[in-house]
Amino acid sequence: MDDRLKELMQELGNAINESLSDSDRIAAAIGEIKRAGYDVFLVLEATIGFNKREDSEEEEGDVVDVQTIPASERIRWTSQDAKFLKALKISVEDEG
Repeated sequence: MDDRLKELMQELGNAINESLSDSDRIAAAIGEIKRAGYDVFLVLEATIGFNKREDSEEEEGDVVDVQTIPASERIRWTSQDAKFLKALKISVEDEG
């Protein structure tokens, strides 16, 4: 793994950690648990994969229209998924 990718992975990890740390909603939920008399230990595991693109593949910033993806291959979001992404300050556009 090259040094630039390691640096980018570290940056991603820091961004995720900072987003969780800065989340008022997460802090409030943890505070409620503590006030209920419990200690809180939060451990999250994320699996992030990387594949080197070839020059002929999509360039960075290209967008795939969700309408071109067959319905059987689309991701089905639950309300928990949406809440988690929102806590990470990640917005997902509604297909409408």
